[in-house]
Amino acid sequence: MNINPNIEKPIFIQIAEQLEDSIFTGVFPEETKIPSTNEISALLNINPHTVLKGMNILVDEEIIYKKRGLGMFVKTGAVEKIRKKRQGQFYDQFVAALIEEAEKLKMTKEEIIALIERGYENERNSD
Repeated sequence: MNINPNIEKPIFIQIAEQLEDSIFTGVFPEETKIPSTNEISALLNINPHTVLKGMNILVDEEIIYKKRGLGMFVKTGAVEKIRKKRQGQFYDQFVAALIEEAEKLKMTKEEIIALIERGYENERNSD
């Protein structure tokens, strides 16, 4: 985990995002324990309440849950929940902006699709 205190994004949000990413990429599989607030706090040298605030975001989103006396665990179905959330964010951040810019350029749907296909072909050829 890397926290950057010099950016505008609050530290507790950075913690939530990094834990979510670790769950999504399989670092913490579903139904496994994640590091405690104290462990993360010591690792990053930040206040445990800040860590807890970030974890509570994931609790509220039903990504992790607390087992009394045992700690926080990744909830079954968390990866799919994160995938759906990120697909929505992908649309909002990239697709909507792409369509808006394409409309300004008076591009057709077919022209946009052709550009995307060209991008995929370039990626495959560079591997």
